Amino acid sequence: MAKKLPYKPGAERRQFRPDVIETYNVTAETTLLAYLIEMMPQRKRTTIKDYLKHNQVAINGTPSTQFNAELHPGDEVKVNLSREFNVFYHRRMQLVYEDNDIIVINKGYGLLSMGTDKVKEGTAYSILRDYIKWENPANKIFIVHRLDRDTSGLMMFAKSIEAKEAMQHNWNNMVLNRKYLAVVEGKVEPAEGSVRSYLAETSQFEVYSTENPEEGQLAVTRYNTLKCKNGYTLLEVELDTGRKNQIRVHMKDLGHPIAGDRKYGAKTSPIHRLALHAQTLRFVHPITRKEMNFTTPIPNSFASMVK
Repeated sequence: MAKKLPYKPGAERRQFRPDVIETYNVTAETTLLAYLIEMMPQRKRTTIKDYLKHNQVAINGTPSTQFNAELHPGDEVKVNLSREFNVFYHRRMQLVYEDNDIIVINKGYGLLSMGTDKVKEGTAYSILRDYIKWENPANKIFIVHRLDRDTSGLMMFAKSIEAKEAMQHNWNNMVLNRKYLAVVEGKVEPAEGSVRSYLAETSQFEVYSTENPEEGQLAVTRYNTLKCKNGYTLLEVELDTGRKNQIRVHMKDLGHPIAGDRKYGAKTSPIHRLALHAQTLRFVHPITRKEMNFTTPIPNSFASMVK
């Protein structure tokens, strides 16, 4: 009797082998191809050109195929002898920063931060998961905070358990500043101020304000007018607390719902999306303890509403 295999033929897992990467530190002004030829005398010129052609050379972490790319003292050049460097690209998401412990992205609107019971793939989380597993299938990604599906802007993910736990256990102390941009309906008066209430949620998942501290969680939102025109106001909004739908509910409470936010009372949607963007994220790095500060420009569609 034939012995039963513990796996299906062809389904055996290949042992992971890390990429072979050579690192060079530039000490003088030069260009990329000339530098590589000088630093890799044991390899043929055609081989080095192939490395460049196939995205296997990176300058300061960014892959380059330009033979004449300028190099300066202090630059770091890496050559992946195994395969091309993985270049992140997604039309709904930009990679803003990455190191061994964290990733910061600029999330597009309409993209879920993480999966739901109905949607598992095509989320910011799953896209980044697939990206980091390219380097090593054992790599993991962890959610630290979320943005609403229809809110665009800066989000941070952790790449290690240590970074995840440091951020989640000390969120209020580690996050130094979060600023949002919102275009709301009407002219906001006074031009700056704050909204304070307790937020609770209905069985239909709609968040609402209450003055009863036993009914909801305290939420404080501060705002400042940047520009007002054409029946809309562009606001800079800062959070003292981070509750679900907080800005959206508080703008409704002000009597100026966010443009495009039908759920919370908006009557118009001139740019066919929720006009809410997480512009600034400033925090203490969970491992190095250095201050990290990221910001994005005002979205063109937001600016066009108050031109």
